[in-house]
Amino acid sequence: MPKLSLVVPVYKVQGYLPECLDSVLGQDYTDFEIIAVDDCSPDGSGAILDEYAERDTRIRVIHLTENVGLGRARNAGLEKAEGDYVLFLDSDDTLSAGALTAISDRLEATGNPEILIYDYARTYWDGRIRPNLRADLLKSDDETRTFSLAERPKLLDLLQIVWNKAYRRDFIARTGLTFPPGYYEDAPWTFCSLISAERIALLDRVCVHYRQRREGGNILKTVSRKHFDVFDQYRRVFDYLDAHEELAEWRGPLFRKMVDHYLTILERPGRLPQDARAEFFHRASADYRARLPEGFERPGGGRGHKYGMLERDAYATMVSAMTAVKLRQTARTRARTAINRSKRSAMGVFYQSQLRMPLDENLALFSAYWSRSVSCNPAAIDAELARLAPHVRRVWAIRPDAVARVPKGVDYVRVGSREYWAALARAKYLVNNVNFADAVVKREGQIHVQTHHGTPLKTMGLDQQKYPASTDMDFVKLLERCDRWDFSISSNRFSTVVWERVYPCSYTTLETGYPRNDVLVNAGPEDVRRARAALGLADGTKAFLYMPTHREYQPGFTPPLDLARFAKELGPDVTLLVRGHYFYGSSPHVAELRRTGRIVDVSGHPRVEELYLAADALITDYSSAMFDYAVLDRPIISYAPDWDVYSAVRGTYFNLLEEPPGAVATTQAELLRLLASGEYDNPETAERRDAFRRRFCEFDDGHAAERVVRRVFLGERTPLPVVPFDERPHAPTPAQALELVERA
Repeated sequence: MPKLSLVVPVYKVQGYLPECLDSVLGQDYTDFEIIAVDDCSPDGSGAILDEYAERDTRIRVIHLTENVGLGRARNAGLEKAEGDYVLFLDSDDTLSAGALTAISDRLEATGNPEILIYDYARTYWDGRIRPNLRADLLKSDDETRTFSLAERPKLLDLLQIVWNKAYRRDFIARTGLTFPPGYYEDAPWTFCSLISAERIALLDRVCVHYRQRREGGNILKTVSRKHFDVFDQYRRVFDYLDAHEELAEWRGPLFRKMVDHYLTILERPGRLPQDARAEFFHRASADYRARLPEGFERPGGGRGHKYGMLERDAYATMVSAMTAVKLRQTARTRARTAINRSKRSAMGVFYQSQLRMPLDENLALFSAYWSRSVSCNPAAIDAELARLAPHVRRVWAIRPDAVARVPKGVDYVRVGSREYWAALARAKYLVNNVNFADAVVKREGQIHVQTHHGTPLKTMGLDQQKYPASTDMDFVKLLERCDRWDFSISSNRFSTVVWERVYPCSYTTLETGYPRNDVLVNAGPEDVRRARAALGLADGTKAFLYMPTHREYQPGFTPPLDLARFAKELGPDVTLLVRGHYFYGSSPHVAELRRTGRIVDVSGHPRVEELYLAADALITDYSSAMFDYAVLDRPIISYAPDWDVYSAVRGTYFNLLEEPPGAVATTQAELLRLLASGEYDNPETAERRDAFRRRFCEFDDGHAAERVVRRVFLGERTPLPVVPFDERPHAPTPAQALELVERA
């Protein structure tokens, strides 16, 4: 039997859940169990729990068959807890390092009290940490002393939460404590447990990091009639008092907590629907009069006036007072708006005029790689949109210096032109694999689709804050851009979890697969043959596609591979296709070597998918190309000569050397040996590739673009089912394509 049981209710937290679980499993204290309750979460949270439970026997997972809410989910976990003490941890929060050791030590030092209260701190997306404003209440002159609430009544002023306390399990059983359904379920549990405990101890140490989710993860901040649940919660508190006459002394203090709570809900914007405010006030007033303790003294000042209005049921007076406050706030808001308008004038009078025009419901504006090309996921969505919804006009935003590379027949506008600003202002749909510029205004009714352009190995978004040497990004501006997203496209659950954590905004994730990878599933032998012919690859030539990624600490493209030596040692039947990262543009270093004829610079090729089809194998380091190329089930060689430097400077989500998609080489000599001997393609590397594909090509079944178009443009809510992994085809290899064509 463990000493500590941690009950973790889980619902729609897949972006934060791994960090929560890691913070517990990584503790130096080990005598604990985790009871994780999947509250019928619609995202991948349940699968994440199962994966963790497979790796660590201290985790037990309960999958509920229906969503029952936070309180009842905690009850389900509580029923299975076997520890001497029960702790509750919300699944987007984390334990601080050493927290469980500190908690266990204090429990022992204080003689196993019924409740131990410990401290917490609020953490924010930008790295800020704000201490508990009432942390002073946890200070004690004698750290081994226990007491009842009567000796420290100010503890009632702590936030009404359950996850900053350890509760002795036999105390919970003796008092019959359970969590009620509905909002504000912590109030009955917190108040009833504190007033019932005979021995309470304190731990003046931050043990929980309370995540302040930027995207509004707290349901208490949502506009809903569910806030009326607070009346039932305080009914339960006072029913408990009625059933325990020995606790009558707490009627006054708990009455004050009730009234303050009601007023907070009334005063906070974004909680009660406007048409429900009067009803809420009248119900609060009725509770006030029904539970007013004899001899109760109101607080002084403005707060006391509000108590008086509740007692008199003076809703009109309350509204007048709040309206006066609102008018003062409105005046300040108008001043800020005037300043913002003057700033927006920099966008141009024309753009402003177009923003006042109606949206064109049948116009979609596409962009890829900062408007450098017609490519990637947006191009695949464009093509499928033409097939399924030809009534939607499709226009591309293209930089003036890239206009010459626009494929024939593609409608486009030059970035910066009047046509460009008009399209941005009036298009119903905006599709991009990066963010649109800061100047772009998200209009009501517009739909922004963020397709991304790769599965992340390197850290992205807010995670880059941990690696300042890799970026000079303004993270506030980044999240303001991401706030415009309505949909975020994902090709696997791994990416979904990363995107939702590092871009914490209110968008809908579409786990469709990457549209650009559809061709890698659906292409036939003729497509492969055409791709090779366009590159001048003769039959029988083995083509290796070399795609190193961008390194922030290098100013230009300097391949960590001696291309001339590569060409010489591998012989005349091998061609190396070299594609530098798009950040580098045309590379003089590679251009000099093109004249050999066996090294082909494909950096400017418009469709990387065609390069994938043409290549017999991929050589890369940390590029997201490996995740896409894996769809083809062809050999992938990870050439990582500077892994230690790259992972330290940029940060990565997993160790590529330990979980590669195939063969691994860390020196050029090792790479040449692998290629010359054929060891890059053997049963061991095939097994690694299969595991990699199942993890990262999860939804890439050839129907990704169709899923996006049906959901976003056609409004269909039921997605196409994903083809089972083992039933999916993929494009033939070059050798297979040659054989099939000759046979035909």
